[in-house]
Amino acid sequence: MEFLADKQTLLDLNVLGKYKTGSLFSLFNHVVTSGGERLLDEMFRHPLTDVTAINSRSSVFHYFQRMELQLPFDEAAFSKAEQFLLNGCDDKWFFFLFRTGRRKLWSLMRLNNDAEEFDEGLRAALQVLGQLALFFQEMQQDQRNPLYAKASEYLAMLHANGIADHELTNSTVKGLGAELKYDYLLRGKLYRKMQSLLEFVYLLDVAAAVGKVACSNKLVFARALGSESSVLEISNCRHPALEKAIGNDLNLNEGQNIFFLTGANMAGKSTFMKSVGAAFYLAHMGFPVAADSMRFSVKKGIYSSINVPDDLQQGISHFYAEVLRVKQVAGSVCSRLPLLVIFDELFKGTNVKDAYDATLAVTAAFANYRQCDFIISTHIIEVGEALKHVQPNMQFGFMPTVMKGSIPGYTYRMKEGITEDRHGMMIIRNEGILDIL
Repeated sequence: MEFLADKQTLLDLNVLGKYKTGSLFSLFNHVVTSGGERLLDEMFRHPLTDVTAINSRSSVFHYFQRMELQLPFDEAAFSKAEQFLLNGCDDKWFFFLFRTGRRKLWSLMRLNNDAEEFDEGLRAALQVLGQLALFFQEMQQDQRNPLYAKASEYLAMLHANGIADHELTNSTVKGLGAELKYDYLLRGKLYRKMQSLLEFVYLLDVAAAVGKVACSNKLVFARALGSESSVLEISNCRHPALEKAIGNDLNLNEGQNIFFLTGANMAGKSTFMKSVGAAFYLAHMGFPVAADSMRFSVKKGIYSSINVPDDLQQGISHFYAEVLRVKQVAGSVCSRLPLLVIFDELFKGTNVKDAYDATLAVTAAFANYRQCDFIISTHIIEVGEALKHVQPNMQFGFMPTVMKGSIPGYTYRMKEGITEDRHGMMIIRNEGILDIL
């Protein structure tokens, strides 16, 4: 089944976007091949829902992190080789003979520069394949390598066809016979295998990039668990896009599957929720997370409501947009799908009385669905006090405010319980708004 994460959730968690500042994709996009970037994008758009597949992918990335493996060629060299190898077909050898003769004839007649482009492409392809052969030999030295079998298979193919020699030089491909030989071998006889090899290189490229980011950013790999358990344990969870981020713990299970979060504005509630959401999303991709450790039961998706906009064109107010969002998520929860649901400041677009009643009623109703995990925040601390007496499967945490005279400060360290902080008017007075008026 496809992992569920709609457009609103992807925007809330800043998942996609090659050029988007702070996006999760841009954090890991250190690939050197265009195919690697396409594969990375595909992984980000389609997280996994199978325990074995998640842990298998994690093991590949973790191995590259531990061994600090990097591809043996640069982007420019591989791009030339890739373009050459992709321009092949399954035709017979006489087609390549005809194409070689035509290229030579046009070169003599100076009609185009196909011959020069061919020479550059062939040299680049042979050079890259030789470098890959050495890289595969290195990967073969450790049978614990999760890609050991694949590396061995491709190395054997290169050796069997005489193209595993990294000492191949320009002189090797001089002459009509040599050109025809390697052209037909790489782009004819072995065309399908070369395409498969390129796909493997894209995977290696992504693995090297992810391993490098995991190493440099001190990320860890989560352990995926089966559906027989209901666990979401994250130690020192941080946001991967923030430098010197302060982490917090989260421990949800079937007996306590709702985390109710309170705290003042700017205390760190939204950042914590986005951090958990990012870790949850990345973990389902098999990618490393910004934490000290993480175990999680695989779920079918994630929904968030953090920055729900109004819609002027449709005439939808902010509050009504919130209502529609809750309705949408409630439908998925009622279908008994196991999900992670994150709501930041439920019903903040209406008056305090309605917001109190609605937050209390909706949170209490969500508590009946133990297959899902919920993180819900609010400014209305009275809701938390009321929920203590409604449902037993709730945890309560708050982000504290530390006052230094009349100036609020924030530790960003979660504490157990419900906040008693009420400093909104103090902040308004500190900014001198009433004096201006």
